Amino acid sequence: MTQTLFDVLRILDEAGIGQPVPGEVISERLGITRTAVWKYVNLLREIGYRIDAQPKTGYSLEKRSWLLLPYEVKRYLKTQVIGQEMHHFEQVPSTDALARQLLHEVGDEVAPGTVLVAEQQTGGIGRMNRVWMSPEGGIWATIVLMPKLNVDQTFTIMMAGSLALARAIRQEFGLSALIKWPNDVFIGDKKVAGMTIELTANDDILRYCLVGVGIDVNVSIEKTMPNISNLVTSISDELGHEVERAQFFARFLKEFERRYHMVLKGETEPLYREWRSLSCTLHRRVRIRTVRESFDGEAIDIDEHGALIVHRDGGEVERVIAGDCFML
Repeated sequence: MTQTLFDVLRILDEAGIGQPVPGEVISERLGITRTAVWKYVNLLREIGYRIDAQPKTGYSLEKRSWLLLPYEVKRYLKTQVIGQEMHHFEQVPSTDALARQLLHEVGDEVAPGTVLVAEQQTGGIGRMNRVWMSPEGGIWATIVLMPKLNVDQTFTIMMAGSLALARAIRQEFGLSALIKWPNDVFIGDKKVAGMTIELTANDDILRYCLVGVGIDVNVSIEKTMPNISNLVTSISDELGHEVERAQFFARFLKEFERRYHMVLKGETEPLYREWRSLSCTLHRRVRIRTVRESFDGEAIDIDEHGALIVHRDGGEVERVIAGDCFML
């Protein structure tokens, strides 16, 4: 989509919802023909904007697009880096795969904090290569980072992301979102959002880090995922109505950037305290399933590398680096 397209939209936006702008005014301000204005208005209609046209008064914006277009997100965005460069796609196999392709093609030319967001993924992958259902109405995104941290600090980036998800949901909608180790966000006993993290490193120093984010926002779980409706929820299902995705996504990016900067500055102790305060895993009986074994116990803490510390029923204390955690 061209910049001129959104320049036309910006002029209509400045006038306000329902306020007409003559076509010749748009033409003169942008240095394009009246015919070009008409074509751009039609393109805006195709991507979901409702624009009225009257011969005597001109064009007026009546309703915004529901798509997660960069223009819409940036109306609310209050970050310095994260999301300032944003790419939008209607349907892709995976935003993570697109991010990998982007890094392969242009490498260091990718701006740190670049966000790729899609309306729908057809091949989303979650932790441990599980299928990540990504229907329309959710937020499916990848954030490209270049943190130059040691690889053993990877969990702190994931922690910053899961905290940002939980806080954004709480602040925007008043829902009691909590974090389930290692990277999921729950409302009650159902998952509403999750994260993945993929990295490349040179000599134990992170070079690139891809943070994948999936949030069930305006998704009817009963219609799209009826077989797992007892395990998964969405923000719209919890509230009983659909919500403004662009504003919420901008809030999440702001919350993430603040905590990510804390990670870069080594100010991680407050993040660990916040994570513990929002954990629905700690001080609960859990079942741990790793590639080697399955056992029950009480989750008592996380360590500085993000491992879950579990007091096993047999009395031993186990440090769980990777695996599935089920609350009992």
